[in-house]
Amino acid sequence: MIQLARERQVLRPSQLNALARDLLEGSFPQVWVEGEISNYSRPASGHAYFTLKDDRAQVRCALFKPKAQALRFQPRDGLQVLARGRLTLYEARGDYQLVLDHLEEAGEGALRRAFEQLKARLAAEGLFDPARKRPLPAFPRRLGVITSPRGAAVRDVISVLGRRFPLLAVDVLPVPVQGDGAAAQILDMLVRAGRSGRYDLLLLTRGGGSLEDLWAFNDEALAREIVASPVPVVSAVGHEIDSSLSDFAADLRAPTPSAAAELIVPERGELLARLQQRHRQLQALLARGTAARAQRADQAYLKLQALRPHLRLERGRGRLAALQRRLDQALESSLARRSERLARALRRLDQAHPQQSLQRHAHRLQLLRERLHALTQQRMQRRRLQLQGLARTLAGVSPLATLARGYAILQRDSDGGVLRRPSDAAPGQSVTARLAEGRLTLRVEASSGPDGTGDA
Repeated sequence: MIQLARERQVLRPSQLNALARDLLEGSFPQVWVEGEISNYSRPASGHAYFTLKDDRAQVRCALFKPKAQALRFQPRDGLQVLARGRLTLYEARGDYQLVLDHLEEAGEGALRRAFEQLKARLAAEGLFDPARKRPLPAFPRRLGVITSPRGAAVRDVISVLGRRFPLLAVDVLPVPVQGDGAAAQILDMLVRAGRSGRYDLLLLTRGGGSLEDLWAFNDEALAREIVASPVPVVSAVGHEIDSSLSDFAADLRAPTPSAAAELIVPERGELLARLQQRHRQLQALLARGTAARAQRADQAYLKLQALRPHLRLERGRGRLAALQRRLDQALESSLARRSERLARALRRLDQAHPQQSLQRHAHRLQLLRERLHALTQQRMQRRRLQLQGLARTLAGVSPLATLARGYAILQRDSDGGVLRRPSDAAPGQSVTARLAEGRLTLRVEASSGPDGTGDA
């Protein structure tokens, strides 16, 4: 008896209920149940409690406050509903119950199942693949809004667009957004808008409603046309908790019509701020560029100052003298060669005694003399022209040529410094003006700057 008592596992009620709860929750993580509501109650806590039943059984259900507040209909006894939740056990009383996270009227349940099946099939085909979705234009020029012209959605969209980006041209493309034939008309308008070439963005939108109200936007052909549209499509159907096939197929899904308008266009204040920032950046770039060019100009001026005119003049004179020496040497060498050739010819003439040979050589000697004279004249003329060209080039860079055009060089008598600006000489100071011919002694009466102001 003692051995049997030790092997027996004795549970308290709380332990048993905990084990049963774990077993239920592990075996039924989430289930859908359709049935009729009975014993519905909603105490001050805001939670909703009721029983789902059919003609053979019933199950207790709990819908806690956040989910109960989100319901679009008022549950009541006798209402046929479709519920989704997890199966659990309330340990304190040992009650088996269903804790719900979704509740809808049973008529909507069939639509919901059809929606989920179609959504799964299109998703398997890749229609909702994020990789195929196109980016929206950053600054659209014309927007086509496919919606009811009398709904609140279109008013919200136009109001937000006008406030955020008034440059956008908006065309309202009217269609019915629910009821028989609505899906076909929405599809036709989407096709015509995409092929028109007028729009660089399309918005498909309507306000909230039940799943049945939104059913036109769950049309398979419409979803495929959204994917095939040559123009990017934004879908904003219903409220944030709503979803439709057009939302999943669109290039961008917005939770509400107003949110779609905010996502489509930039905010005017942000654009102005960006433009001001770009303007400041451009001004900074221009300032840096101007400063860099000014620095290069200063460097070039310093280099020019380093190349003083009198040094260039001295180099020109040296080059001219060298060319003159080369010319004299060339002439002397040429004359020497010619003279030597003439001497050799005379010797050969003396050696060739016959009169004919003498006459022939005399004639040849005369030709050589003429050619020598002509060649010497040509060489002298060419060298003379080169010398004149060099002299003109030298005169062009000479300060004396500048003085000859009426300019003068002013120097202080005190130290001989050259005056380059009015501030280099004080009033009353004696200066000398060097002219093309002679000098003038002057006295400074007043000086002024580039703007006309200065010392009296």
